Amino acid sequence: MLVERLRAVATGDRAALQAVYDLTSAKLFGICLRILGDREEAEDVLQDVYLIIWRKAESFDAGRASPITWLATIARNRSIDRLRQVGPRRADRPVDAALDLADGTPDAFELLHRAQEGQQLAACLDTLEERARSAITAAFFGGATYETLAGHAGVPLGTMKSLIRRGLQKLKGCLSQ
Repeated sequence: MLVERLRAVATGDRAALQAVYDLTSAKLFGICLRILGDREEAEDVLQDVYLIIWRKAESFDAGRASPITWLATIARNRSIDRLRQVGPRRADRPVDAALDLADGTPDAFELLHRAQEGQQLAACLDTLEERARSAITAAFFGGATYETLAGHAGVPLGTMKSLIRRGLQKLKGCLSQ
């Protein structure tokens, strides 16, 4: 089955590439993750692996290797290449190397200042009408998109954008006092 799919990929068949991905991505990701030891790096390398497969599928020879062996070799080689590119990780360095690093955590004064700003923001949010306040908090603190908010409120997208824009303008005026 993989042999036919790889031959189809060689002809530019995107659906065949999707099928190859569906059948092999878990195994190839496991190879990348085992070699790299970092999930994000492994995900990046896995993407590179499928780009290589897309470009070089015509070089697959079923007489020389099984499809999974060919694919695993690409994943292994690409993972090793990435290891060489990134070099030693910070965790591989001696503890003494950390002595020169600045402490990025805020000091007590900064925390107090942030708390005061947070109180001021909360007070200014309370001055807004309920619709604007809930839309702004959902968008900026909850990560909701304008489209989602408009759908939940049952209003057109432009109306939601205007409501939020007017609310932000009122917030800006309140915060600048």
